[in-house]
Amino acid sequence: MLKGVVLAGGTGSRLYPLTKITNKHLLPVYNKPMIYYPIETLVNAGIRDIMIVTGGKNSGDFLRLLANGKEFGLEHINYTYQEGEGGIAEALGLAEHFADNNGLCVILGDNIIEGNIRAAADDFRAQGMGAKLLLREVEDAERFGVAEIRDGRIVGIEEKPRRPKSNYAVTGIYFYDHTVFEKIRQIHRSNRGELEITDVNNLYIAEGHMTYDFVEGWWTDAGTFDSLRRATNLVAETGANNKRVGTRSGAALDNVLEKAGA
Repeated sequence: MLKGVVLAGGTGSRLYPLTKITNKHLLPVYNKPMIYYPIETLVNAGIRDIMIVTGGKNSGDFLRLLANGKEFGLEHINYTYQEGEGGIAEALGLAEHFADNNGLCVILGDNIIEGNIRAAADDFRAQGMGAKLLLREVEDAERFGVAEIRDGRIVGIEEKPRRPKSNYAVTGIYFYDHTVFEKIRQIHRSNRGELEITDVNNLYIAEGHMTYDFVEGWWTDAGTFDSLRRATNLVAETGANNKRVGTRSGAALDNVLEKAGA
């Protein structure tokens, strides 16, 4: 069984003052709250057991907005609370009881995609162990975790490198087996005082249990004013707010990105 975790904590400081009175993931992206998109991504991948990890002063608003998940065709949504900002890996660690030794699809609450991850989810189900990352080729790889690929395998990930070894950004969509929580307990806090998900991913790579796939169509986060605008424009332009579409390629995708201000 594959369960889903949406990480929607943090202070959203890069979107201040919008986040002075609400959680970043409750801000609108076109005609829906931001948190709707990652939930829809999980549901469209056939995942029905979902936990929201939130935090801050407005965590109760998630319950008021999402309730039991009926709007998404779910019977129930689970919630847990992250105190402070301890990093993605720390937030994920709060879902250990929920995971109950099952595999997980983890998605950052501000990640919005055009395509569908069902094929990647099915591949991970068949994989049965280890981890899988979804990548996207970008022009500004230094802003992201960057995967170095050699002979068809990821050999390492660097977080925001000054000189990226590739243009393959690690998106905020991850698949993990139940050993992810053991790995979280093995890592140490970074200079930022956080438990970094890149360190967890590199442990899987060291074991030889990491695979990867590519996100279909466009992908963006919505954590800055520029990316929030870009996400809104992309959703409005492609109609991805109504249904997930397949991969766009060549001039068609370039035209969409240009109109969106990419």
